[in-house]
Amino acid sequence: MSKHPLFNEEELQAGLQELAEWKIEDGKWLVRKRLFGSFRDAVVFVGKVADIAEDMNHHPFIGIDFKRVTLRLTTWNSGGLTSLDIDSAKAYDRL
Repeated sequence: MSKHPLFNEEELQAGLQELAEWKIEDGKWLVRKRLFGSFRDAVVFVGKVADIAEDMNHHPFIGIDFKRVTLRLTTWNSGGLTSLDIDSAKAYDRL
């Protein structure tokens, strides 16, 4: 069993209050899209996300479409969204 229990709806909504740019998709993904001034800026951002993900041992799905970066979070071994996803999103927002 995962050490990160699934959030119930109330916990999830409370966590989302601090994450204005993040959206829930399909009930199990926490998703944010960011637009950068250049492709290089987008790639630099992704490198910083990778550093945080390695430190947290929680890795997002990352899409790079020219200057747009999409981050998608879920906790696979829990089967959905947990505090680990909210904490990761907050860390990425601090970049």
